[in-house]
Amino acid sequence: MMNTTQKRRALTEFATNSKGRKLDPKDLLAHTDMQVDWETLHKLAGTSIVNPRQFDRETVVAIAQLAALLETRNVEMKKPLDGKIAITAFFEASTRTRLSFESAVLRLDGKVLSVPDGQVTGIAKGESLADIGEMFNTYGDVVIMRHPETESVEEIQKNLERPLINAGNGSGHHPTQALLDWYTLLKWRPELSDQSCPNDKKIHLGIVGTPGSMRAVKSFLRLSLMFVNAVSKITLVSEMADPVGLDLTEPIEESPIPIEITNDVQQVLPTLDVVYVNSIAFLGDSYRNLDSRYALDASSNLQPGAVIMHPLARNEELSEDLDESEHNLYFAQAAGAVFVRQAVLAAVLNRLDRISELC
Repeated sequence: MMNTTQKRRALTEFATNSKGRKLDPKDLLAHTDMQVDWETLHKLAGTSIVNPRQFDRETVVAIAQLAALLETRNVEMKKPLDGKIAITAFFEASTRTRLSFESAVLRLDGKVLSVPDGQVTGIAKGESLADIGEMFNTYGDVVIMRHPETESVEEIQKNLERPLINAGNGSGHHPTQALLDWYTLLKWRPELSDQSCPNDKKIHLGIVGTPGSMRAVKSFLRLSLMFVNAVSKITLVSEMADPVGLDLTEPIEESPIPIEITNDVQQVLPTLDVVYVNSIAFLGDSYRNLDSRYALDASSNLQPGAVIMHPLARNEELSEDLDESEHNLYFAQAAGAVFVRQAVLAAVLNRLDRISELC
């Protein structure tokens, strides 16, 4: 019979997605010689995570390395976040992001104060986010916030002195979603983490959506532009003539990665190694879904070995008949969320030493 430690290891190894392509974090660790760039991670101590532009390629890889370590090791017994309180303040609906953050905290033995609905706060009575930020200073050690207004990050930081992790701000950014997206890609193809990625491992990345008004897509594209030695080309597929938006115009113009824009998904699909699709765009004060002509299903002309990513929740743009296929990387993507968010929290709350002791 297995002892308690062996049972814990077994649970850690097999706690993964039920359908689609399954990824082994040990592949990424082995490719990077079982090393974690602790020096880079320590620079995140006490910082707020609000925009992907504050990262570089080395930081993204270091977070992925730590996430892979957390996914393969039982660190709960060391209680890395013992004594720390995370406030999850969600003024906008969320399933995966809120629960994965809360799971990340609790599994590392931290505690959670949760605001699952902004209407149960003083916001309903007209209280400002700046005043709420002042209150949060005495209630917790880190604030994880989602809000429908793009300006919400700046507003709450007027008085908030605790680190803030942006879990989505209107049409702004969703930095930890982009980190877990790239964690998924680096587990899928570890060579993408190399300073000099072999040519046969580089990817043609397709993004179906409108980065300028889709925060998850915008943040993913922003990080993707950092992997100049791993991404051979980026193709944006959108119904809009200018899908990029002001935030991305300059980094796209400065990037050496060839970038093209098209509205014909069927023509470009057979050339793509990775297809990142999202349906929901935030336009002004409302949400809008992708046109049905951009929908993917089992009959779509995907090349063999190509993978599909999606931040979820999905609508008609991604058929369930792809779930059982090897093209499905989106369930593995969601399965890695807890470990990436554990890595970010441990770094921001300066508790990396409790994890590095296990290495």
